[in-house]
Amino acid sequence: MLEHTPKVCIDGREVDFLKGSYQSNGNLTAATLTFTIPQIFGGTKKLWNREVTFFLNKQDGVPIFRGWIRRVNDNFNDIEIYAEDALGYLVKSGDEGNAKVVLTDYENIDGLTVGAAVQNILLKSKLDSKVKTDMVGDTDPVLATGEPFRGTVVVLDVIKELLTRAVNNTGTLPRPNLGKLIDDGTNAQFVIELEADIDSTIPKFVFTEAYNIQDINIIRKKIPTVVIVNGSNGSAGTFTHDGALSALDRNYLEVENTLQQSPASCKDFAAKLFEANLKVQFEYDIKVLDGAYLQENDVVQVETEDPEYAGNFRVIGKTIEFSPNSFSFGLKINRKPPTLAEYISDRDN
Repeated sequence: MLEHTPKVCIDGREVDFLKGSYQSNGNLTAATLTFTIPQIFGGTKKLWNREVTFFLNKQDGVPIFRGWIRRVNDNFNDIEIYAEDALGYLVKSGDEGNAKVVLTDYENIDGLTVGAAVQNILLKSKLDSKVKTDMVGDTDPVLATGEPFRGTVVVLDVIKELLTRAVNNTGTLPRPNLGKLIDDGTNAQFVIELEADIDSTIPKFVFTEAYNIQDINIIRKKIPTVVIVNGSNGSAGTFTHDGALSALDRNYLEVENTLQQSPASCKDFAAKLFEANLKVQFEYDIKVLDGAYLQENDVVQVETEDPEYAGNFRVIGKTIEFSPNSFSFGLKINRKPPTLAEYISDRDN
């Protein structure tokens, strides 16, 4: 295991810390950093909304976390500090509401590409001091925004909705676009990426039980046994796997794929979705010795003695526990099939 020398800075100034933890769950949720500092640092009133950066190593020029102090707990001997990254300003936190903007017939994002619309609405949210938009890029494929948004809208909800409208259909199954934050060394930047194809992407890291996996928790996900695909022109098709239905109970998955134009093609696509879900039913929480710089959507390879649990996975989230004399981290990885199910579910809720 590589030795890490974590560094925490407040407004660019390195501070002594007693312990800390970093957590990122991906999927457009805020990453958090919680750490304690000695009481002698100063009054808690001076800490509110100050910028916090967390580096894996003192010599690093780019932090893995850049955020702002949202809560402070003043104890007798130390001060516990809780910070969130820029996405924390787009979602509800405690008594604070979601970031919102008003879109009208005169002030709107109509006619823009999805990437330009995301950049525009982030600028309208007046969060330029927290998240920059110089590196947003665009979706693959590049699409216009489509149906217009009007009224008072939640910025993050609009971004999620826009991303679901751009789907790459060049492969066997569709791949969605995702949004995330990266750091350019000076600012947090919002970027759009196409979800990685685990079958064709070269893994950035290899994890094995013999060398760098300390602990592994395998989660068997529910497999849809009844898959419904809604195509274009009112066509639809259903695939039911009787054997899996008997063994795993009745679990539904309903998706829309307008490329399918007949009941037969819808049913065929539904069968492919079933097979894809069957092959990727495992999700891992792994405690590992290497790979702390991995980011969401990176592809890694896991080698185990049981080939059923082995293969390529996408990085979903990361946790780090650290102190001046200890360091440990874990990854959440999965190989979710790109069925768009989670996006459709979010829109229905």
